[in-house]
Amino acid sequence: MRRSRALVASVAAAALVLTACATDTPDETAPGGDDAAPQEETQDGEWFTRADYERELAQRDIEPEGSADEPWLQAIEPEMVDTKEYAQDGKTLCFSNASVSNPWRVTGWITMQQQVEVLKASGDIGDFRVSDAGDDDNKQISDIQAFVDAGDCNAIIISPSTTATLTPAVEAACASGVPVIVFDRGVNTDCMVTFIHPIGGYAYGADAAEFLVDNLEPGSKVLALRILPGVDVLEHRWAAAQEIFGASEVELLGDEFTGGDGAKIKDLVTQYLQRGDVDGIWMDAGDGAVAAVEAFEDSGKDYPVMAGEDELSFMRKWKDTGMTAIAPVYSNFQWRTPILAAVQIWKGEQVPSEWVLPQEPITESDRDEFLERNADMPSLHYAKFGGEDLPGFPEAWKDR
Repeated sequence: MRRSRALVASVAAAALVLTACATDTPDETAPGGDDAAPQEETQDGEWFTRADYERELAQRDIEPEGSADEPWLQAIEPEMVDTKEYAQDGKTLCFSNASVSNPWRVTGWITMQQQVEVLKASGDIGDFRVSDAGDDDNKQISDIQAFVDAGDCNAIIISPSTTATLTPAVEAACASGVPVIVFDRGVNTDCMVTFIHPIGGYAYGADAAEFLVDNLEPGSKVLALRILPGVDVLEHRWAAAQEIFGASEVELLGDEFTGGDGAKIKDLVTQYLQRGDVDGIWMDAGDGAVAAVEAFEDSGKDYPVMAGEDELSFMRKWKDTGMTAIAPVYSNFQWRTPILAAVQIWKGEQVPSEWVLPQEPITESDRDEFLERNADMPSLHYAKFGGEDLPGFPEAWKDR
């Protein structure tokens, strides 16, 4: 992987991207040929900022501050902000959640609740009020406004559904004078006290794309599977992949939105395999990774070089098949951090204005260690959930 990082650095100023159209069903000419999309230089735009891209890729090699035993409290290059103006005896914590619509979010939500229970027992949190928007922007906007109108939230945590649409609602929450904490997905404002997230989508997408480039022969064909558009962290993953694939000798067949639906993933991959070879699979999230692998098995094809995620279903399939793979990570333990940050803010303690958590992919060298640590967990659990020291472990995550 170091070789690819050096390659990216050397060509960053003139990187090429292969653009491809996302469709529900692959076009008859999608797998390359004369109708393959041309390569063109990537410019800064709505979902790509080169300075941010280069910063995130560099942060992968920076040692985070704080104890490695508590990665949810570590921070990379933190710039601390004073929170004395928010110091209070308040105990009511409000949380506007985008959804629990996929296994990653379910795992994180369980971890968050277990952290809340610890702080309730210590007296640091009293009432924990939660709204779930079900991935509906309008509902989340209404949920946030309801918290503001109630006037009794001592802090508001927001995990936005989408980026641009939720920005005004977050700004309205900030304007109420209540400390606001945003985590997971970002918004187009810096009004919150702290924005908590792993290194980011560029780093995730690069980890996956670099691995494929390193492990595929020149001219190999890669299919990109994406969940949904319009979410910054997902768009950044794809933007990073385009940069790296465009600067390589692999051929990008196309990118397809799947909604994380396993049946749709399997159908799409099968259609591409019916048209020709697929040597690598890049995914912007691991939901449905096993379905993609099963498409190769059902088609009698060799396993691809694969970038999935640290969901246990994929990691177990990876080990069972012996395929060449990597599990990029969008650190699930981040769901603990906003709860702890709220208590720190109430105490008037400094917190990072942008709280960047470590984000390290799982490779074949440490895959078995994480599988052993999570041996009793269900398939939809995420290996780097960071809740082993919480009182509910392991039952709370097993009984989902």
